[in-house]
Amino acid sequence: MMEGLVEESLNDDQLDSGKKAGAHSENIDLNDNVLIVDISDALSEKEKVKFTVHTKTTLREFQKSEYIVVRQHEEFVWLHDRFEENEAYAGYIIPPAPPRPDFDSSREKLQKLGEGEGTMTKEEFIKMKQELEAEYLATFKKTVAMHEMFLTRLAQHPVFRLDHQFHVFLQYTQDLSVRSKNKMEMLEGLFNSFSKTTDQVLLSHTVKDHNDFFENENNFLHEYHNHLKEATTRADRMTFKRKDVADSFIKISTGLVQLATTDHKDLDKFLYKVAETLEKLRKVEGRIACDEDLKLSDTLRYYMRDSDAAKRLLYRRLRCLADYENANRNLEKARTKNKDVHAAEQVQQEACDKFEQMSDKAKEELNDFKERRVEAFKKNLMELAELEIKHAESQVNILKKCIAELKTSD
Repeated sequence: MMEGLVEESLNDDQLDSGKKAGAHSENIDLNDNVLIVDISDALSEKEKVKFTVHTKTTLREFQKSEYIVVRQHEEFVWLHDRFEENEAYAGYIIPPAPPRPDFDSSREKLQKLGEGEGTMTKEEFIKMKQELEAEYLATFKKTVAMHEMFLTRLAQHPVFRLDHQFHVFLQYTQDLSVRSKNKMEMLEGLFNSFSKTTDQVLLSHTVKDHNDFFENENNFLHEYHNHLKEATTRADRMTFKRKDVADSFIKISTGLVQLATTDHKDLDKFLYKVAETLEKLRKVEGRIACDEDLKLSDTLRYYMRDSDAAKRLLYRRLRCLADYENANRNLEKARTKNKDVHAAEQVQQEACDKFEQMSDKAKEELNDFKERRVEAFKKNLMELAELEIKHAESQVNILKKCIAELKTSD
């Protein structure tokens, strides 16, 4: 059983529903077709997931109009890091890297199910297996959608789409030879993260930003990020409880079937019908949990990470402002000493130009971020409401049908 699920492959048709669910994270301009990137296929193996990246383009920088390459998660992270480390993109919001594929929980549940097969009835085992297979497939589709969204954000951006490393990622047919970070590199990254956090706190107390727009954006993003973090946790908890309800229906349904086969011949039709109804309700509850996870939890989670990327943009701008102020102080010292004045003036002018350019770009990016997230939340919350109504009507119809059939049988 495990082998059939550990190596999972999705083709275009199977991925379609997952893409529609995952595409909630962004508001894409469908009229901009100069560079279109999608993931047409994906293969999950025990230790890795391989994504087939399909590219269509009319950009002159590409030698061909269409490419198909196979990429792993580590190569997506490598591409994200190239953008983060590029000084030319300091004034932009870098799209967050897709999360690492995590199927450990589903595999562990499947393994435990296989080990406990002898302790449950055949019907209960089949139902639990179907439930776990559906959970595994939903996780797989979400993973594909998140990786595709990362590439779509880059492809739709007027500056990022022209990046050389991005073109290499899309065109080079061989393995990029990107490996996972070892323990030393992970430790170094952790220290760098602590260093940036400390520097950010220090700058926030020592450098005064007199621009009201960026000051307001900074306050808003910190509060907004915290609210999203809390909302994501609560949404995940709600989805988990919804799945618990679906699992409970399996146990109750199985218990009623067992009860009907014992000494309650006069109630067997009633018990079988209720058990059948609970099985139908279980499937609906599972769909509700999946929709809430995709439309609500994932939207909150994505914009929590995207707001963090916007906060990093403000940190880079604040660091640039600090460098500009240092250049001003150094220029004053040079003029006082009447030494190296020309060099200090040149450094000060370069720092001034860099800060002004970054501020202009950052303002555009933050305004775009606002429009993008409002449109995404509006779209996905409306779709979730429609799905909730649809599922509620389905549940009511199932219960009405059950009651009508029970009355008829009497």
